[in-house]
Amino acid sequence: MATRPETVATILDALPGTSARKMFGEYALYLDGKVVALICDDSLFVKDLPPARSLLPDAPLAPPYPGAKPHLVADGWLDDPETLATAIGALAAVLPLPKPKAAKPSAKKG
Repeated sequence: MATRPETVATILDALPGTSARKMFGEYALYLDGKVVALICDDSLFVKDLPPARSLLPDAPLAPPYPGAKPHLVADGWLDDPETLATAIGALAAVLPLPKPKAAKPSAKKG
């Protein structure tokens, strides 16, 4: 089951400063240019790292898609956007910036 656009809009409204990008039929959630969560099958999966785990201690763990590492299932925290936003912000603070993409070689004319 693919994520509905309404679900993405609800999550973005609850988490100011975030953006979403469609990837492989589901969505990646970004803050400060870093992927902090995934939106898959209409559920919010937050990366399971200590800053998020400490703020969302009761969140169950589940993989967002088959073969993925378990993430915190944060659907229950959409009703508490302040705590969720704090967890996402703390997570973004410890994640490294993505590596810059290598420039594609330009095609020579002639």
